[in-house]
Amino acid sequence: MATSKLKTIHFWAPTFKWDLSIANIADFQKPPENILYLHTVITPKNWNLFSVNVAMAATGVYQLSRKIK
Repeated sequence: MATSKLKTIHFWAPTFKWDLSIANIADFQKPPENILYLHTVITPKNWNLFSVNVAMAATGVYQLSRKIK
């Protein structure tokens, strides 16, 4: 019996990681002095995970540049 790819962790884990990027975008209005210097290193395993990591990096770099200014 074949299982749906939608029921595997390989689909859901990167999909839910998009919440982190959305949270970063929501924090764009946050005062820079309230931004923390937390870093995460992630090794992509598939294209969905890769794309969410790129989005996280972009939003994180933007936040870091705001903090530095």
